[in-house]
Amino acid sequence: MTIEPVADRFCRYARVTTRSDEDSKTSPSTPGQWDLLRLLEEELRTLGLDEVALSEHGVLTATLPANIPTPAAAGVPTIGFLAHVDTYAGTPGEDVKPQRLVYRGGDVALPGDPDLVIRAAECPALAGYVGKEIITSDGTTLLGADDKAGVAEIMTALAILKAHPQRRHGRLRIGFTPDEEVGHGTDHFDVPAFGAAVAYTMDGSEPGEIEDETFCADTAVFTFTGHDHHPGYAKGILKNALLAMAELIGRLPRDAAPETTDGRESYLHAYTASGGVGEATLKVLVRSFTVDGLQALEQRLEAIRQAVELLHPGVRVAMRIDESYRNMKLKLDETPAAMAHALEAVRRAGLEPRTRPIRGGTDGARLTFAGLPTPNVFAGGLNFHSKSEWVAVEAMEQSVATILHLVDIWREAGERQAG
Repeated sequence: MTIEPVADRFCRYARVTTRSDEDSKTSPSTPGQWDLLRLLEEELRTLGLDEVALSEHGVLTATLPANIPTPAAAGVPTIGFLAHVDTYAGTPGEDVKPQRLVYRGGDVALPGDPDLVIRAAECPALAGYVGKEIITSDGTTLLGADDKAGVAEIMTALAILKAHPQRRHGRLRIGFTPDEEVGHGTDHFDVPAFGAAVAYTMDGSEPGEIEDETFCADTAVFTFTGHDHHPGYAKGILKNALLAMAELIGRLPRDAAPETTDGRESYLHAYTASGGVGEATLKVLVRSFTVDGLQALEQRLEAIRQAVELLHPGVRVAMRIDESYRNMKLKLDETPAAMAHALEAVRRAGLEPRTRPIRGGTDGARLTFAGLPTPNVFAGGLNFHSKSEWVAVEAMEQSVATILHLVDIWREAGERQAG
């Protein structure tokens, strides 16, 4: 059985357009996601996996049965590996053209846009790949390593396990989800039916990183209702919702913006706006590593809302809070083996494990609170959500190795427990 290299597989997947759409009412939110999901469904069947199922909502699952005899198998839990097929909606993602090159040092110019450069000074990780192959886009689109690198790594690991049946493993469950980038990746994920004790999202960045902590996340949705009128005859009548929205944006604290915060600092991020004089809508991301911090930010937004409404009489300003996810560490600490085994797998892959909080989201946050402990494991990509996104081939190969070591470690631990 010929095993397709992970880099080749990734480039194939990257060429499939899978941008998600926050305003869509369907699941998946875009037709292109179906294209990749159906391709993966066919490949899983070709590999010989069992229970391959693509749901009406675009959740693709499959099973690699255990190949160890009972009673040893009885003590080996089912573990899962997950990745999302969609890419970020805010950056062009159609007609992606992966560029493979050997990095020679310095900045990396992208051929599709002479003004766009991956700057070595801004991306110190590049220094570790001098003389090695990296993959970028051509500069006109994102690359899609978030998270097609994770998809490719899981599929490559499965191909290796199928090609080497002498490599013993417990029962594995695989899940590919849509719409993670718009916060709906697990809306239709059936945790009991998935049937795993723990799972790992392959959706992190630099080699060696294992993440067990996310923001607590909400979205504040502001609706501004004014009164439109012919501007030539508007005195005392027209009430401009757009001006009220601009006032609210201007009052968001600069010291709590994404561009002025890092580490464990919270932020408020006005990220999308629409509408006109009569009605306008603004969405603000609310992020903090604690529930108390999240509530404090939302109280601050409420105070701003009230002030704006007073400054713009006749414009009604409403705020709704939509819950997104909570810090998964609050629940992951109840299953210490999930992290301990991941850290050991990274070591076996020849890397120094590093843990850090995610300044972003992951399907694992919601799944953990739904009863499936799900840490996040590196997939290798960097500069996510931008046209300067890139991934090193070596990093993807190290991620594949980490998956295989995770499989080994859970089997070993289960066999020891079974005695």
